Amino acid sequence: MAAEGVIAMRRFGVIVALGVVLGMFAGVLTASPAVAGRGHKWEIVPAAPFTLDPSFCGFAVRVTPQVNKRFSKLLRASDGSVTFLHPGFFEVSYTNLQTKNTITENASGPVKVTVSPDGSAIVAAKGRTGNFLTPADAKRFGLPTVSVTAGALTGSVAADGSITSLSLRGHVLVDVCAALS
Repeated sequence: MAAEGVIAMRRFGVIVALGVVLGMFAGVLTASPAVAGRGHKWEIVPAAPFTLDPSFCGFAVRVTPQVNKRFSKLLRASDGSVTFLHPGFFEVSYTNLQTKNTITENASGPVKVTVSPDGSAIVAAKGRTGNFLTPADAKRFGLPTVSVTAGALTGSVAADGSITSLSLRGHVLVDVCAALS
């Protein structure tokens, strides 16, 4: 893989870790065979359960993919940027590990992530999107730390992984922490 591809994948992993990419829980796309019915160069987006640190909600939250029919396609541009397209259906459950309260939400998106050669990125999500923000970023952008939103969610991420802008033209459907309290 070319150096720019490795950098793009690493930046994509940072974006996911910051929670801007909503509903993709694997961190980095891995090679998998194309899926019948989706067409050439589409791959399944891997998704694995993980536990959110109590700093997000005040209690640990287990995030578990329930239905993963998300696909990904990687597009390379002549300027060196890489765009990841993520359509498909994705349903996830959130469980408060103290109380065992669980909710299940559709967090399908779709999501489009464009990573520039310098490692910065633009994230554009539409529809129902799962989001994870650090408490500081949640406060800065006026959103819950863990949520499912509806509408257009657009964000910019600097090369160092910090979120430089985030806007929601829509609304918060579920404040996950409040729903699990």
